[in-house]
Amino acid sequence: MIREQGLSEVQILKEIAELLNEGTAVNQTLSEVLKKLLHVTGLETGWIFLIDDKGKYVLSAQETLPPALSISNCEPMCNGDCWCIDRYNDGRLEKATNIIECKRIEDAIEYKTGETNGLTHHASVPLRVGQEKFGILNVGSPHKVHFTKKELDLLEAIAFQIGSALKRMMLTIREQENALTAERNRLARDLHDSVNQLLFSLSLTARGGMEMTNDPDVKETFSYIRDLSQEALSEMRALIWQLRPRGLENGLISALNAYGQMLGLKVISEVKGVVCLPCKAEETLWRIGQEALANCKKHSGELNITLQFISENQKVKMLISDKGCGFNYDENKELPSLGLKSMKDRTEALGGTFILKSKPGDGTTIEIHIPN
Repeated sequence: MIREQGLSEVQILKEIAELLNEGTAVNQTLSEVLKKLLHVTGLETGWIFLIDDKGKYVLSAQETLPPALSISNCEPMCNGDCWCIDRYNDGRLEKATNIIECKRIEDAIEYKTGETNGLTHHASVPLRVGQEKFGILNVGSPHKVHFTKKELDLLEAIAFQIGSALKRMMLTIREQENALTAERNRLARDLHDSVNQLLFSLSLTARGGMEMTNDPDVKETFSYIRDLSQEALSEMRALIWQLRPRGLENGLISALNAYGQMLGLKVISEVKGVVCLPCKAEETLWRIGQEALANCKKHSGELNITLQFISENQKVKMLISDKGCGFNYDENKELPSLGLKSMKDRTEALGGTFILKSKPGDGTTIEIHIPN
């Protein structure tokens, strides 16, 4: 396949390396590299699965899939098991393998779900650096049922390049997240030490002014200033909580209980199952919970809130509900507020499902489902 393109192995590796060195976004970079790989090798079809340490996979890049695999937004590639992933997860897929028949293609032929364009087999190559594994590179062409050792060696070298780039990009993302957390903590400290203290001083000054005057109009003005400053102080404390979630180190439920108490709510919590959430998932649920509790405080007219956290069947479910005034909601229309849209976006960013239930006079329930 290399001779057909007139490129040496060194030239191919150089072109792939240049693309990988420029990449910063994982999926975009993998798509560009896969397209380049197929072009310079003369192969026609390829796809990349990224696989986490629990064996869960996502289709991160694909190029020129036959109709049987690309139907319904590549649905056949995003669900179910296959031999290459099974071999990867149980440790049998350690190097470029020649050749794995494609179970997904065989299923498509058996159930007549679409044209396969002559694709029956593919080579599978693990993406790895040292002992760290990131996923699988699969490549093939119509009617090609054999890869030479030279071809497999080249694919393995390219897979090592991709694995090294994935490691670099993931480290960069982690550094950026750490930097963002540090910046939020700095802002929280600054707000607490400056604006928060000024508002507290203003509240005390207004109270003192009320006690020093007998003029009803002046007393009423000071009372108004005191009430405004206390309301602003409460909003500021809530903002500081959002920037710097104190108490999250004691667990998500504990933090949400404390946040609800700070808002003046009584949170009745119930936990079923035990789960250790990744930091990103825990912080996302924390942010969603904050927004939901704040909405309860502002709009429901009810101070008793129910918080349920359920872990079962490799899924986590969080429900926050009140028995307050509720509102008219049509699930076929757009969400009625920016806060609700934010909760939905955060949920879906984790591959989860956001459910809102509300009726006038019957309260509101926010239900979050995310994979664990």
